[in-house]
Amino acid sequence: MNRLLDGYHRFRTTAWPDRKRLFEELADEGQQPRVMVLSCADSRVDPGMIFDAGPGELFVVRNVASLAPPYAPDAAYHGTSAALEFGVRVLEVHDLLVMGHALCGGIRALLTGVPPEAGDFVAGWIRLAEPARARALACDDGTDLQLCCEREAVKQSIENLMTFPWIRARVEAGTLRLQGAHFDIRSGALSMLGADGQFRIVPGRPNLG
Repeated sequence: MNRLLDGYHRFRTTAWPDRKRLFEELADEGQQPRVMVLSCADSRVDPGMIFDAGPGELFVVRNVASLAPPYAPDAAYHGTSAALEFGVRVLEVHDLLVMGHALCGGIRALLTGVPPEAGDFVAGWIRLAEPARARALACDDGTDLQLCCEREAVKQSIENLMTFPWIRARVEAGTLRLQGAHFDIRSGALSMLGADGQFRIVPGRPNLG
């Protein structure tokens, strides 16, 4: 906790003076992010850092393995679905990005088994990605199984998002775009999912000197 408080003190000393007016505007006018990111809870994957985004730019929801559940309105607790509803229907974001990542522990558990200590909730949660696991096991293009499953899980989440009627309606009307991405922790490279179902690394900008 002391490290967090030290970080807070640095924030107040160095970042807050430059961003005080921005935070005041966000407080007075509310948030109006144009992009929502569904990302993993993994501490090594920070959407704000990866996209160099400032306060108010991204509406982020994080969970184990970046999974979107299918539409299932009932009396159970649906944290991710609640965030999706708020981001899409209330904030009216224009883009919804599902971002998986390399070395994902949730996907590893899906492939090799859930640790006994994670049996209460994680085991049931990652079963959402069983179709992705099946597709990964059938993959014969030479891609590493873990990487293949991580990518397939992104595709599965996008499929599940389209079961939400108010997401599908906006996608079909052209007011919301669903996109997929995969972040490589070791290299820092981001790959985007294309219309052909393939992930391609986002090219770096040329060095302008």
